[in-house]
Amino acid sequence: MPDHQTACETALLAGQWDLAEQEARAWARHLPTGVEKDPRPHFALNAVHLVRGQFAEAWQAHARCLHEADDIAEVKQWVEAFVGRQQENAHAHLIMGLFLAQSGESEQSMKSYKEAARLAPESAYPHYFLAQIHERANHLEMAIKEYREAVRLAPEYAPARTNLGVAYQEQGRLEMAIPQYREVIKLNPDDHIAHANLACALAEQGKMEPAVQSYKTALKLNPKDAEVHFALGGLYETRGRLDLAERSYRDAQEANPEFGSAHSALGWLALRKRQFQDAQELFSRALKCNDEDPRAYHGIAELYAIRGKRQSAMENYTKAVKHYRDPEMRNAIMNQLFQEGQVPD
Repeated sequence: MPDHQTACETALLAGQWDLAEQEARAWARHLPTGVEKDPRPHFALNAVHLVRGQFAEAWQAHARCLHEADDIAEVKQWVEAFVGRQQENAHAHLIMGLFLAQSGESEQSMKSYKEAARLAPESAYPHYFLAQIHERANHLEMAIKEYREAVRLAPEYAPARTNLGVAYQEQGRLEMAIPQYREVIKLNPDDHIAHANLACALAEQGKMEPAVQSYKTALKLNPKDAEVHFALGGLYETRGRLDLAERSYRDAQEANPEFGSAHSALGWLALRKRQFQDAQELFSRALKCNDEDPRAYHGIAELYAIRGKRQSAMENYTKAVKHYRDPEMRNAIMNQLFQEGQVPD
């Protein structure tokens, strides 16, 4: 029987990600007799997916290798031995960084990434993962610096361009974000997330029609993306196309029945049409999905106010104010109640 563990380790050390994935899957399938599970091949898969920017797949592998304390300990022992034998191998330190970052040791992971960058100054990967650590710590300028370095070293590395675009967009630098998304689309025309990111940035720029077209392209590529259906619905609603907004919100609802924001949005459309019973049911469904949904509490408060139940309305206005992140929405409710002579707790 071939030694898939050794082959997987050799491929990881060489940065041969396709071969590493192949051997890790074979390793997981051919465990020794009497061994029910081994988290190590799943961590190898997790690392490969992270390098490729395949976060959904990485998370699935993560669940099979880094959720239980015993598994974490076994992976740690393996990776430490891995690095111990290959102190001058950049990929060994990169793998160690990925393990530490996912085990709650971000500071230590940065040391591993920096060592990987020192050993392989031409590699984009250490800079890409360093940027992620900075981003999680809300050090956005430092993250952008590292993402830019990753892109400089590997202009074809789409995950770095995607994250650089998102970081720029978080800063409101749309003129910098949009070119990154367009480059990702050139590299991967079927990347539905890149099309959705581009649509979001264009909408923020006020370029509504191009944004709609980019959202539609994203949905052609992935019709089951509830968040994109919802975002397209929001765009239609902003433009006053309530019929199209409702259709998009229902598509989001169908794509993911647990996507509470779609229920809330439909609830508000029903409320505007004075379909009070439908609105009540939709807001209730939204809160079953997310008991901190501010729009659902706000809508229920409006329904109680219409019915003259001031105390129940006030209780829900208070919850809406508590959970709204948007200060403008909180202030709008406060001003409305102040004009009515009421003040929420």
